Order: sequence, then C-alpha cells, then structure tokens
Amino acid sequence: MGNFRRVPIGIVGASGYGGVQLVRLLMDHPEVELAYLGGETSAGKSFADIYPHLADICDLEIETLDPDTIAQRSEVVFLSLPNGLACHLAPQLIEKGCKVLDLSADYRFRDLSTYSSWYGKERQDSEVAATAVYGLPELYRDRIAEAQLVGCPGCYPTASLLALSPLLKQGLIVPETAIIDAKSGTSGGGRQGKVNMLFAEADNSLGAYGVANHRHTPEIEQICSELAGHEVTVQFTPHLIPMVRGILSTVYATLRDPGLVRDDLITIYRAFYRNSPWVKVCNPGTYPQTKWACGSNLCYICIEADPRTGRIIVMSVIDNLIKGQAGQAVQCMNLMMGWDETLGLPKLGFYP
Repeated sequence: MGNFRRVPIGIVGASGYGGVQLVRLLMDHPEVELAYLGGETSAGKSFADIYPHLADICDLEIETLDPDTIAQRSEVVFLSLPNGLACHLAPQLIEKGCKVLDLSADYRFRDLSTYSSWYGKERQDSEVAATAVYGLPELYRDRIAEAQLVGCPGCYPTASLLALSPLLKQGLIVPETAIIDAKSGTSGGGRQGKVNMLFAEADNSLGAYGVANHRHTPEIEQICSELAGHEVTVQFTPHLIPMVRGILSTVYATLRDPGLVRDDLITIYRAFYRNSPWVKVCNPGTYPQTKWACGSNLCYICIEADPRTGRIIVMSVIDNLIKGQAGQAVQCMNLMMGWDETLGLPKLGFYP
C-alpha cells in the first residue's frame, strides 16, 4: 500500500461549468489527484475565489497556460476550453507525452474541412487531429482504450446518438427519415453571461434555436453515417428549457419493417447496450425524465413503436454536464488508463 501513486491530472479551463464538474468528479476519484488548474481569463485567481463552496476540497490556483508546466505536472490533461483553442494546445501536450481529453468540438471531426465550415476556423494540426478518437464509449470503447487524444462528444450528440445507434448499426430504420427533437437546460450554454440565459428571459418560456444550422448537426451526421455505412443526413432541432441541468432527446424514424413491435425493439436495445453500464433501457411504457439522470453519468432510454405510422420513437435523457460533458470525459479517461469505466462516477441521480 505504501507504493500507491495517484495519477496527476491537469484541467485547462477549470472555471467554467465543465471545469467545475471535472474538479468535483476527480476529487472523488480513487486513482487520481488534481495537480494543475489552468485558465485564460481566470489565471491568477484561486479556484476558491471562483467557487467558494469548494474552498475546503480544492485550494489550487488557476495558472496561465504554459504547455511545459502542464506536461511536467500532469499525465492526463482535460481541455475544457471554448471551440478553437484546444487545437493550439493539444498538439504540444501530445508531443510531450500527455494523454489529452478535449471537451470542445476541436477533435470530434474526422474531416477538418467539416469543422472549418461549421466553426469558421482553419486548422494547422491535421496530423494530430487524425489520431483523435471520438469519445463515445458505448460505440468506441476499444479505440478509446488505445488513444492518446480523445475528442469528447457534445451533450446533444451524446443523447441523440445513444438513442439512434442500435437502429443505424442494425439497419432497422430508413436513416434519412430520422428527426431529432431535443431540449436542454440552460447550463448547456456555459457560465458566461448571455441575455437569452437571463432568468427573466429564459424562465417560463420554451423556444427552439439553431434551427437547421446547429453546430452539433454535422457531428451527429458523421457518426450516423459511420454506423449506417453511407452518408446520412438528419434533421436536428434543439430547444432551451427553463431548468438548469438535463437533456431530453426524442428521436423519430421510419422503420424498415413496420411489423417490429416495441418488445422486439427493447430486446434489440438491451442486447446492443448489454456491456454499457451507463445506459439503462427502460421497461415497456416507462418514459424517462431528465430528473432521473440529474447528477449521474447515466443515460435512460425508452423505445416506443407506432404501428399506425410505421415509426419508432426513442426517448433519451442525460445530465448534460455529466454524461453530456465532464462525466463522459472521466469515463473515457478510465478506459484510456485501463481502469473500470465506472470508476469515480456517480451511479445515481440527485432525485428529486
């Protein structure tokens, strides 16, 4: 026991919602220790200045972003930065031998031209980007285990792809008929002040945004196309719900075999996710609520078939900050380090 060594972890972008979730989860993780916190706008402040309620468990100062310092102190680095920043830092950290998990969109795309067209930034790191693995463990567990660089999925794609994957992988739907209608709590917009996130604006209201052009669309389509074996286009519409945490993604698609009944489909889903401890397929007629997943790394999925329209309806709920962000990144780290993928992650929600 005397030789036990905790793996040193760095978090870059520690002051945002993703960063504070990472701190909370990693402080409870039995195999790691927080060795470095970094930030751009928050550099020079202590973590306790930003989150006073965590002063007793984390007294680290947030430091300026110096790749040498980060690599000297950290074996594994989480990058929780705005889109377009990780691509400058990750190649340097990779070169210095760190394992890197990026929570932004920078390393989610196989084709950087797709990234550039949707995110408006040209890239110079194509060689490094080509080594990145998409960090959805339920689909790419083996690849993640071998990876040095993981691009963690967005929260909407996580909920939506977990709902769609068995259907596409097994050819059960007409892919182009897939419609994703998703709703997210306000924490998905980050911690920066925005007018549409003000309490007076968001409360008692529900509205769509990013209709027909949300940046998560090409990310969802990329994985759908890989699963289906050909190019797939989907319709994705996100909505803002006046709650803090959670995503509900409702997916509609036309079944190739309209004779498939709900129980058949539930059996198929349970078989597909039989080795996925974080996915819970609900019993027939049980429709999941976001509150069930709140505070946990779980995804609850419910399947319904409508013989009248020949469509399948799949409902998927996650906590956007845990399974949709920080928890999924920790799940990927566990796989990269050869640990049990449930290690250090909350198995039950806050309910109620």
